[in-house]
Amino acid sequence: MYSIDIDEAKDLRTYLQKIKVSNSVNILKCYDKFYKTYAKNYLIPRLDYYSKIMGLSYSDIKFRKMRSRWGSCSSKGTITLNTELIKINKELIDYIIVHELAHLTHMNHSQKFHDLVEVYISNSKELNKKLKTINLF
Repeated sequence: MYSIDIDEAKDLRTYLQKIKVSNSVNILKCYDKFYKTYAKNYLIPRLDYYSKIMGLSYSDIKFRKMRSRWGSCSSKGTITLNTELIKINKELIDYIIVHELAHLTHMNHSQKFHDLVEVYISNSKELNKKLKTINLF
């Protein structure tokens, strides 16, 4: 799990202070909004970094809280990343980003796809196993 320090939590405190009716649904919405903003600020630069070194370009990026996936890549080049990613180890985040970018070249999980991921994340098989042990919810 990712830990939020005092400075990072400033936005979260602001969101929470603006709640008109304090109940668990509204509080969870504030946390989701915070994680989405925080995820964008971290994930976009990582996606751009790997996109550049892999020589691949995506058409759009979206962020959603997803229950069964860490990310996806459409045939039109849109990469969607789960806002919950920000809560896991950064090495796993990089693996997921490279995995989704590799789908821009190979829209499947063929050996060529895995070989491409392995070029940029040398321990991708190990990380994939770790990822499968993490429950999204």
